Amino acid sequence: MQKTFVLDAGVLIQAPYALGSFQDNHIVLPLAVLEELDRLKRLDGEQGENARQVIRFLELLRLRGNLVEGVTLQGGGTLRLEVNHVDVALPHGMDPDSAEGRTLKVCKGLIASGAPVTLVTRDIVARIRAQMLGVPAEDFTTDQVSGEGSPYTGRTEAYVPNALLSAFKKKGAAAEDLYTVNQEGQRAPAVLIENQFVLLRSDTADKNTMLGRFRQGRVTALRHSGVKPFGVKARNVGQQFLQEALMLGADEAPLVIVKGPAGTAKTFYALAAGLEQVLEQEERAYRKILVCRPNAQFDQDIGFLPGSEQEKISPLMRPIIDNLEILLDQERKREKHGEEELRGRIDYLFDTGVIAAEAMNFMRGRSITDTWLMIDEAQNLSPRQMKGIITRVGRGTKVILLGDPAQIDHPLLNERSNGLSYASERMKGSPLCVQITMRSDECERSALALDASVRM
Repeated sequence: MQKTFVLDAGVLIQAPYALGSFQDNHIVLPLAVLEELDRLKRLDGEQGENARQVIRFLELLRLRGNLVEGVTLQGGGTLRLEVNHVDVALPHGMDPDSAEGRTLKVCKGLIASGAPVTLVTRDIVARIRAQMLGVPAEDFTTDQVSGEGSPYTGRTEAYVPNALLSAFKKKGAAAEDLYTVNQEGQRAPAVLIENQFVLLRSDTADKNTMLGRFRQGRVTALRHSGVKPFGVKARNVGQQFLQEALMLGADEAPLVIVKGPAGTAKTFYALAAGLEQVLEQEERAYRKILVCRPNAQFDQDIGFLPGSEQEKISPLMRPIIDNLEILLDQERKREKHGEEELRGRIDYLFDTGVIAAEAMNFMRGRSITDTWLMIDEAQNLSPRQMKGIITRVGRGTKVILLGDPAQIDHPLLNERSNGLSYASERMKGSPLCVQITMRSDECERSALALDASVRM
């Protein structure tokens, strides 16, 4: 049975491809949506580009028929503009002249005329108000991660016969030799995903463990466990997995996705591994370190702020500077340098181009080669932005996506619809992507930070 969906502007601005995502159902766009697209089309950045993309699509439909009467879409459904129901009454306190109010009036008017409709909006408050009016409402879920099951963590545990574990470092272990144990104590074959990290436990001595990575049908020992990138030593299992992912070459693992709560050294370790491979190795693995840190509000208005690009984005880079100070301070403490010397060394890294920082909206249209590319706070990117970044990657570049899906600042994103979770789900099992989720009990920032991460 065909359904009718009323879309608001937020859905189209976040996902301009949405008009082709409703199969053979009917789409209704209130006139308020068209006006909002017209207002946003002049903007720079993603919002303006997405608005222009939707408008161009509507123009193609207009050339094929009358948008007010309805035009057939490729999937078999229809799309039409709704210009009626302007006099529908809303409860006191709801602004009837706002874009949201006008959209709700269309929904209420269509329902009154006998056409059951569903409002599709990314705005949670709009869905609440729709429920107050008796209007069915839902989120746009096409680009969301499925809510079924637990998010992919990139790590697992499995048991292996002790005789095989003793020879693991040299020979590895075949997937069919591994098994798991359920709550009833029953054995089951281990189900592993390409590039998944594995904590192997002996089936006779639980404390006898080894760490490995599943690749091409076998679990093999970590190759970089003895490395101390830029003098940093892994302090827990999660950091050993993280170090392995970061130290693998761009030819083998050009994409690394690191999720986890604050204090688990995601950014710190990524910077240390980058500096190790750019500064310390005899042959540079990468030309430079490029750091981007999105901000939901800042990115849209960067062009209007005074100063150079670096001056505009410097507030966002403060966490990066803090981590650099810690990394460089390790050597300063040994050599008794002062604060001015430390500040000078950080300035030198930026002035010589060893480290560069850029705003997200300057990434469009680029091809990035031979670069250690860090995207910090990646959970504040949309799936479309994330795809745009990953598809910009050229030869020799390694992309590190860092973030915590539980800490979303973007008003239209959540744990399931943000770009970090989207990339994690879509790239799961790729031979070119390695993932690791840090656990709250692996917090190494301080004893207080660890205690708070577990308790709060």
